[in-house]
Amino acid sequence: MSAETAERAAVRRTRAPASSAVRALRRAAPALALFAAARLAGLLTVALCSWYVGENPLARLGDTWDARWYTGIAAHGYGQRTLTFPDGAVQSDLAFFPLYPGLVAALTTLLPLTGAVAGLLVSWSAAAAAACGIHLVADRLYGRRTATALVVLWGVLPHSVVLTMAYTEPVMTALAAWSLYAALGRRWLWAGGLAAFAGLARPSGIAVAAAVGAAAAYELWRRRGRGSWRIWAGAGIAPLGWAGFVLWVGVRRGDPLGGYLAVQNGWGSRFDFGAGAPDFVRRLLVRAEVLAFPVVMVTVAVALVLFALLLLEDRPPLPLLVYTAVLLLITVGGSGFFESKARFLLPAFPLLLPLAHAMAKARPGTAVVVTAALTGLSLGYGAYLVTIAPVPL
Repeated sequence: MSAETAERAAVRRTRAPASSAVRALRRAAPALALFAAARLAGLLTVALCSWYVGENPLARLGDTWDARWYTGIAAHGYGQRTLTFPDGAVQSDLAFFPLYPGLVAALTTLLPLTGAVAGLLVSWSAAAAAACGIHLVADRLYGRRTATALVVLWGVLPHSVVLTMAYTEPVMTALAAWSLYAALGRRWLWAGGLAAFAGLARPSGIAVAAAVGAAAAYELWRRRGRGSWRIWAGAGIAPLGWAGFVLWVGVRRGDPLGGYLAVQNGWGSRFDFGAGAPDFVRRLLVRAEVLAFPVVMVTVAVALVLFALLLLEDRPPLPLLVYTAVLLLITVGGSGFFESKARFLLPAFPLLLPLAHAMAKARPGTAVVVTAALTGLSLGYGAYLVTIAPVPL
């Protein structure tokens, strides 16, 4: 059998009919129901706390911090908002990738919605799609029990309140999960196309392209370079979204290769391999800070431990490994906005696989108690971040 014939056979085997999709959704139904219940409880908790402190819940969820930048881009396009600070720092809306505001703009054009409401609808829909994609990936690799535990854990992380805000993490996670699922099934065009859209969602979307590229390269090596054009096309398409926006910003700023980096530098965001993190941690340990900072520090430390466990115990497939490693490297190695690092790690759902395996093997009573405790922590801390914390998410 030729490589081309083998590839076509693999595509036919992985091209599930509608009945298979229905079965997959039925298998995912308990996990999706638990995820929805957790996020609805989080939404209600934020609403009650917002009303208690005299704030509008809709404004807190859909029109604060980064959400305001995204809705502004959706309404007026790029170049309409720039903040200049006394120290010379300049924060431009060109730092924000275009997919999310594009979806918000499309909704407000089609329906009589405000930007905040449209942003929340996009985020909530994407969070549901992400939960489904995460379940499909884990169910394919490790079975239904682990997949259910993974979705639930992802939905009750301390920073999972972001999944119910007008932020881009739900969109990024949905595209990443479905792209990884396509790559695992050797659906290269789907994997590459979804990775390209992920690259238009967030700067860290390049991690999805890296995962697809690594998976395609391994497949070509395994076939001794005799793979079909779909593998090459998928790998080639994957980085186009990210690279296209970065180059567009560079051209707009008059510096095709360095323009986007200059925009990020204005926000204090640069990749320094984590050189600035030790100094920040030292200041954090010797000086009182708001609750968000120590929680983020612990979250990043736990993420590093979980990545080590993922490598040693789970040995995930190459696409998941590369995706998680690149995302973790970008988050830990980047400087600026330390308080946002836990949010940046939300799309790194494979990090939770060691915990999901443990939950799947635990007694039902133990799993219920642990889930309830994590849910309570998530609801309380999420409400604090949205209604009280003085630092941006």
